Amino acid sequence: MAESPDLDEEEEVGPERRCIVTGQVRPKSELLRFAVAPDGTLFPDPGHELPGRGIWLSASRDVVNTAVVKRSFARVARRQVVVPEDLADRVEALLARRCLDVLGLARRAGQAVCGFEKVCAEIKARRAAVLLGARDAARDGRAKVQAMAPGVPAIELFDGAELGTVFGRDAAVHVCVLPGRLAQRLKDGAALLAGFRG
Repeated sequence: MAESPDLDEEEEVGPERRCIVTGQVRPKSELLRFAVAPDGTLFPDPGHELPGRGIWLSASRDVVNTAVVKRSFARVARRQVVVPEDLADRVEALLARRCLDVLGLARRAGQAVCGFEKVCAEIKARRAAVLLGARDAARDGRAKVQAMAPGVPAIELFDGAELGTVFGRDAAVHVCVLPGRLAQRLKDGAALLAGFRG
């Protein structure tokens, strides 16, 4: 039997991977990685950090659910794989947690601020790389801030309480992340989460 192209040696080295469900080849940063533990348990690996060969999927809840139903993980791994029933929910929670963790790193590094006044000051100083607005806040307030920074990516995936937790507050409506690696990591993570939520 021929080797599956999903785990081909050359494919594991380059910057792109193939989704085991759709067959689409995409950059690693646009895909979800999963790893199989020695005991056969499947783990989502959003940071691409776990050892072993990765199993790659497009960042979509439907694709993850299809992989579970069709037993794609076991087929590609060529072994019995224990797949959690709530895999899609776990992936979504991990992606959201990862974004908030990166935002927390940016805050501790002095690269993120919250509050209308501080965000507006960073926008006026042309230091805004990413804006975050609480999805449960008034639309007109978020639109006003975004209008001040045309071309700056705006993320509206989290509610005020989630954003507030990062800053030690009950809630945060407006957040700005300054340019740098953390801003890029946040954009990449948010793109995965938005794609997953569809």
